[in-house]
Amino acid sequence: MTDSARSLTLSLPGEADTAALGVALAGLVEAGDCILLSGHVGSGKSSLARALIRARLGREEEVPSPSFTLVQVYDAQGVEIWHTDLYRLTHPDEVWELGLDEAFDRAITLVEWPDRLGKHLPEAALLIRLEVAGEGRLARISGGRQGLLARLESAWLAQGLDRFLHAAGWGAADRQHLAGDASDRRYHRLRQSGDTAVLMDNPPGGADDPAAFVAMARHLRGLGLSAPEVMAADTDNGFLLLEDLGDDLFARLLARDPTGEAGLYGPAVDLLCHLQAVPPPKGLPDLTADEWAGAAALAVTVYAATAAPDHPDPAPLVSALAAALRTHADGPRVLILRDYHAENLLWLPERKGLARVGLLDFQLGQCGQPGYDLVSLLQDARRDVAPRTEAAMIARFVAATGVEGFLAQYATLGAQRALRILGVFTRLCVTAGKPAYVRLIPRVWEHLQRNLAHPALADLRAVCDNCLPEPSREVLQEIEIRCPPSPSR
Repeated sequence: MTDSARSLTLSLPGEADTAALGVALAGLVEAGDCILLSGHVGSGKSSLARALIRARLGREEEVPSPSFTLVQVYDAQGVEIWHTDLYRLTHPDEVWELGLDEAFDRAITLVEWPDRLGKHLPEAALLIRLEVAGEGRLARISGGRQGLLARLESAWLAQGLDRFLHAAGWGAADRQHLAGDASDRRYHRLRQSGDTAVLMDNPPGGADDPAAFVAMARHLRGLGLSAPEVMAADTDNGFLLLEDLGDDLFARLLARDPTGEAGLYGPAVDLLCHLQAVPPPKGLPDLTADEWAGAAALAVTVYAATAAPDHPDPAPLVSALAAALRTHADGPRVLILRDYHAENLLWLPERKGLARVGLLDFQLGQCGQPGYDLVSLLQDARRDVAPRTEAAMIARFVAATGVEGFLAQYATLGAQRALRILGVFTRLCVTAGKPAYVRLIPRVWEHLQRNLAHPALADLRAVCDNCLPEPSREVLQEIEIRCPPSPSR
């Protein structure tokens, strides 16, 4: 079997990167594997083959190009490696005169100019096409026996991480895993010579863009706010080396001393007011009311659908929510960070003013309504905020911003956020194997009910009452039993 449906494109900025790909392959290939190396003259085929052969031999050895000999054979710890250059062949049947038919079955074969093989291409061959890209090259990789491409991708990322840390001067650092979040990002604290830093490993291809994190961090720091300094970045591979802002998350501090809530949330609200008083960066997403409402359809299509197979059509909920958003929460846009809550805010008492609030997880920042991040802070899905704190912070925000009709906006945005989170938390359980999120659903449901109690949302409340089941014990059990085993990392 092959991985014919998969493909992988790797950036190789320099010769060392091409050699690194050869080293990664050397640790994965085995007898019977065939690697087809295609590309123009000078694209790096021989360089890649040479690095693989030397790594597999485990010693520095002369590896000449087989352009004239056609085949070079190496004994690599009991497995032969055949390195062949077919450029001078005039007919595919000449392949058999070289003995390649037997080598394909029992050896590791590296074939340059594989187009000369014609119909004799091995079925499970790994195809690597090298293309010049600026000062470096790209490697476009496909095929291979089942699982080989996935293992190569993992090995390449691990190897890339080591290269990244070495280049940043942190190659010898000890690594300590830090708790992650609902995303695929992974965090490690690095310790070296008494200094610390944080490594963010953000797998490419996900919803979060490491380049967006870098750009937003630059914007926030330019406003005098405490986003972590980006000390080094490899955004192509998703590696960021960040300033270590410590462990004093609002959530941890308040778990130890709940009486400090107002003292932390006040500066956090002041930071929002400051952030929203300046123009947002250009080019950020700016969703319409209909798009915001569409995101909340997850409450029906995921939450209600999982709880009860005969779930209703989400269209009435989306329509009612869009109407409420257009009426109460569709004014001038400001920058919102989207996940502005106690798990993503740090207290830095040694700093001054607004810089005492450390910021994390802001790469999804976009344009939105002024009340959105305040809702995220005060209607926290992970912890209960005291009602007196919520009321005081709303009053503080309104006094600073002068937003008119804010309570209707606050309730509308709170309903949208709660509806979307009902679906997101359900999906994190049933598709990502994270049942802990199911236990947060009752708190989100309570937020939803409080928001829907606002007179401005009477129409939306009637729709929600008709289409969403209350998260009873039976409903939560129905969701949790659908949770698969947590995927291995």
